[in-house]
Parts: sequence; C-alpha cells; structure tokens
Amino acid sequence: MTTKVVDGLPVPQRYGAILTIIIGLMMAVIDGSIANVALPTIASDLNATPARSIWIVNAYQIAIVISLLPLSFLGEMVGYRRVYKWGLGIFSLTSLLCAVSPSLEVLTLVRVAQGFGGAALMSVNVALIRLIYPQRQLGRGMAINSFIVAVSSAAGPTLAAAILAVASWQWLFLINIPMGIVALLLALRFLPANQHVSKARRFDVRSAVMNALTFGLLITALSSFSQGDSLLLVGAELLGVLVIGFFFVRRQLELPVPMLPLDLLRIPLFSLSVGTSVCSFCAQMLALVSLPFFLQSVLGRSEVETGLLLTPWPLATMALSPLAGALIGRVHAGLLGSAGMILMAAGLFALARLPAQPSDIDIIWRMALCGAGFGLFQSPNNHTMIASAPPQRSGGASGMLGTARLLGQSSGAALVALMFTRFGDGGTHASLICAGTLAVLAALVSGLRVQSKPVSQA
Repeated sequence: MTTKVVDGLPVPQRYGAILTIIIGLMMAVIDGSIANVALPTIASDLNATPARSIWIVNAYQIAIVISLLPLSFLGEMVGYRRVYKWGLGIFSLTSLLCAVSPSLEVLTLVRVAQGFGGAALMSVNVALIRLIYPQRQLGRGMAINSFIVAVSSAAGPTLAAAILAVASWQWLFLINIPMGIVALLLALRFLPANQHVSKARRFDVRSAVMNALTFGLLITALSSFSQGDSLLLVGAELLGVLVIGFFFVRRQLELPVPMLPLDLLRIPLFSLSVGTSVCSFCAQMLALVSLPFFLQSVLGRSEVETGLLLTPWPLATMALSPLAGALIGRVHAGLLGSAGMILMAAGLFALARLPAQPSDIDIIWRMALCGAGFGLFQSPNNHTMIASAPPQRSGGASGMLGTARLLGQSSGAALVALMFTRFGDGGTHASLICAGTLAVLAALVSGLRVQSKPVSQA
C-alpha cells in the first residue's frame, strides 16, 4: 500500500532524497544570477554589446517563468520524480553547451533550454518535499527549502567572483556538470514516486502555449519598462497580456483540472499565501536592487564593501529559517508571517531613515532586521501554501509557489526603475518606502489567514 509514502520516507532514504533536492535547487537558483557578474566579460569575448548581453540573464528567467506551471502539471501526470530527473539531465547537458557556445545567439538559445531544465527542478521540488517528509515534519522540509533559496540567492554573485578570479567565464557553467551528475545519481536511487498520478489526465497544449505567452509577455513588459524602452512598446506588451490572459483564464475555467491552478486559488489559505509571497518578494527586490546604487553612488562605497553590507540580509534569513520551521505547528502560520513582515517593514523603514553619513553598523543592523523578518515569514508561508493544497495537487501548488516568487521579484525590479525615473537621486529612498509599504500589506494579508480553517494534515 501507499501508507509509507504518505508518511514520508525512512531516514536513510530521506537524507539521500533531500540531498538531491538541495543540489538541484541550488544549481537552478544560483544560475539565475551567477552570470550577472560576468556579463561584461562574456559580451567582450563573444563580440556582443552590453545591451544584447543582458539576454543571457533574461532568457533564463523568462524560460523558467513560462514553463513552471506546465511542468508542475506534467509532474502530476507522469510523476514528480520523472520530471525532476529529466530536469537534472537537461540542466547538466545545457550547462556544458553554455560553456562551449561560440556566439551570443547560441548562448542565449541554450540558456532558454537551461531555463526549462531549471524550471523542471523548481516546479516539483516542493511537491517532492511533501513526499519526503512526514506531515508532522513538513515544516522542517520547508525550512530547508527556504534556507537553500536564501543561501543560493546570496551566493550567486560571490561564487561568480570567486570562479572568475581563477578561471574563465565558461567555468560558471561547467561547475554544474559534476553537481548535476551527483544529483542525478542520488535521484535515481532515493527520490520517491508519486502517491497520486493521474494517467487519465491529458496535457493541454493550448493552455501551455497561452500560459507561456501570458507570463512571457508580462515578464518582458516588466523588463522593457525597467530598461527604459518606449512606453508604446510596454503598453503593447501589457495589452497582449490582458487579451491572451483573458482567453487563458476562460479556458482554465472550462477544464476539470486547470494548468493555472484556479481550483487552488479558490482555497482562502492558498490564495492569501500566494498574495503575501508576491508582496514579500517584490519588497525584497525593491530593497536589494536599489540599495547598491545608494551605497556606491551616494555613500561612495566600493563594490566589495557594498556586497559585504548587503550580506547581513541573507545571513539573517538563513539564521531564522530553521527557527521558523520549528515554530510551524506551534504558532499559527498567519501570525508568524505577520510578525516576520512587520519586522521586515521596520527594517525597510529604518533603512529609508538612514542618517546622511551612516556607519557600517547603522546599515548592518537594519539589513539584518529585514533578513530576520523575511526568514521568519518565508518558511511558514511556503508550508501553508503547499499544505493547503490536496495531495494530488501538490505539483500545481509547487509551481504556483515558484511563479509567485518570480513575479514578485520581476515586479520589484521594474518598480525600482520607476522610482529612479520618477525621483532621480531619491530613487532608493522611494523604493525603500514602497518596499516597507508592501511588507505592511503582506503582514495584513497574512493576518487574515488566522481566521481561516486550519490546514488539514490528511
């Protein structure tokens, strides 16, 4: 029977399974930012302009956003383990192809394929964690997931700088190959099979295409806006989002199991958790994208000093994630989320009120407060989102979790551009005020979950 799978894996297998999740998630998240530091070098080596080289990053992000939900849906059809194994294989192979790409055009196309591999890893990793850990320990699994995302997000630029100090940019991608092979071997041996696999369900190609167009145009519009493209182009892209999105949603309403999880969004706990996730990641990006400009342009700090001053945020997130995971089940997730977002808002507003000539300590404790609040919020929020979905819809919940994070991050980056366009040198201050306001909003929305029914552990 399937009782053992429902109640998680036995300890030896559990460790091997979570290790392959950790390695795969680290690779997928790190590769979203690892190439940023090397863009000037890559552009010079491939005879490309700086503006065109940005597509090395954009292609990867867009590919992930447009394929997260289709791949999570596919995971519910054929099994999360199979999607994850294919993701590891594709990611490892395309990493090799990235390293040997002879031109920017080839590298960009390969990065799209690598993004699909990364999306396969991100789309089902949380659903797999739900199979790996017993229900009573699911909070611990979600804390590990949040911890790895925080570490990987912070480590990307630092790891890239370390690699470029001793090797060429190609090694930014080659380093994935041994890690991918190890993760694939672990996956073959340890990852569990789905309890619920709907072989009768059909993959709706039309929905996948409309999903790709809707989210792809949305991310492209946000990117176009942040890069200062014409408002006519941005408006045309947003019009495309509205028109295609309308028909996409209408089609999803007609399907018994939609690719866009409208059925899950009807669950109050799930929809509220999605809303708080989007707001929190948007607030985070508003701060982390705008602060380097202030630290370097206004305060005259070097790139190395800027990096070090930003580090307390992810470090505090890493420190608080295990505590937040331990508190799940003891303290209501809505209260934990609200407390975390209030702490983060306090840190953001404190950053907005920095003195004219702040000391390092002035900056560090404010950054740590933001990170601590985010760490206290993220694990309980993710736990609530995945646990509020029926077991057979864990894939859809996992895909929506990743989609909410990426939409929040993309929106935050675009809002930074708006703030600098509107307020000039005061753009960082305006961004931090906006970020603090979004964190307060997230705290209020999270508090609404206290009134919702407790998540079933069945």
